[in-house]
Amino acid sequence: MDRATFACSTAFFRDYSSSSQGAFCLPGGHVDFIEKAESFTYSDFFRDYLIPNHPCIFSAKFTEDWGSRRNWVTWDGKPNFDHLLQKFGEAVVPVANCDVKEYNSNPKEQLPFKEYIKYWKEYIRNGYRSSRGCLYLKDWHLSRAFPAQDIYTTPVYFSSDWLNEYWDAVAVDDYRFVYMGPKGSWTPFHADVFRSYSWSANICGRKKWLLYPAGQEEFLKDHHGNLPFDVTAPSLQDKSVYPRYDQSQPPVEIVQEAGEIVFIPSGWHHQVYNLEDTISINHNWVNGCNVAIMWCFLQDELAAVQREINEWKDPVDDWHLQCQLIMKSCTGIDYKEFYNFLKVIAENRISVLENGLDDEASAKNTPKAAISTLGMLHAVFDLKRTVKVLTSLSANEDFKKLDLTSLSPPPEALLHHLKAAIDTALL
Repeated sequence: MDRATFACSTAFFRDYSSSSQGAFCLPGGHVDFIEKAESFTYSDFFRDYLIPNHPCIFSAKFTEDWGSRRNWVTWDGKPNFDHLLQKFGEAVVPVANCDVKEYNSNPKEQLPFKEYIKYWKEYIRNGYRSSRGCLYLKDWHLSRAFPAQDIYTTPVYFSSDWLNEYWDAVAVDDYRFVYMGPKGSWTPFHADVFRSYSWSANICGRKKWLLYPAGQEEFLKDHHGNLPFDVTAPSLQDKSVYPRYDQSQPPVEIVQEAGEIVFIPSGWHHQVYNLEDTISINHNWVNGCNVAIMWCFLQDELAAVQREINEWKDPVDDWHLQCQLIMKSCTGIDYKEFYNFLKVIAENRISVLENGLDDEASAKNTPKAAISTLGMLHAVFDLKRTVKVLTSLSANEDFKKLDLTSLSPPPEALLHHLKAAIDTALL
């Protein structure tokens, strides 16, 4: 993106409150359709969708140059099984059974990719029926397993991606996935990890999305406070089980065509169906626009753990540490790792602001290159949002009860460095 175009946007200096993150309604359930890349800038996306937390759909023109769109699809728009087997046949992939409920999700198993493709072909031949059930390949880290493959390029609108920036840095995980499934496969009602944003691009096939704006899920809980597995189930009409269901808005419904990208806002619960044999690429991501929502989510998760094991508080000396361990096992992160997450994001931006970008880094697909592409004003915006969340984390009583001596630099020193870098950049 042209830096001058980006810099002229004053959005990055507005002090958006956290209340602006929750869009509780859309006029008539309307979702904007973005037709042309050349007339839609990152600043447009930031102003109209990231900050107000609104969904939108990008046309197939945004993905037409992807290798997966060219090679993974047959001439008639179906999955190209032969090509996929040739490239990935020896991989082992996670597969969920859509016909079985296990707690509030579907049970998963690991299968050889070639066995899954064999099942899929037979499933189609048998009229979309199988004694094995409806199997859905989900959450496959294909890009991490096959980094040399020409699959896709992340659109600039989604390039401020703190989750993958951090997990790439620690080389532990990532939140880039491929989904493949037959007509009828589906994902139960949920919100994405850490209440992150997500984007989902259909390589082939069609999906139906049912979206509930952040906050609407409260009306969909049963009398025990549990969310439904299937938001279309007739049981939701039973007021003795779901006492507030009649207060909920109808879902925002999207039918996503081949090549299109759907942007799912932070904290929006959703349920998704494959209307045809479908392949999609999905990312979860967090950035300065929704990191405060992630921090609120972590506080809520810890509070829930503390309520569950409150009876053990007095006899257990390290009760607060145990709560952190349980939270990390459930969510994938605890407060100390959240601090390290903020530190990595902040230090990358401070480095670019203080030292610029060398030629070698700018030529590579690196976080610092992405920061430079979005511009220095965006780096300052990121740092200002990090300061707010880090200040709240540092003052949090549960955080202060942990052994923080292993954190380097200490929170106070990092905050001082962040504020100094912001002041210097704005001179």
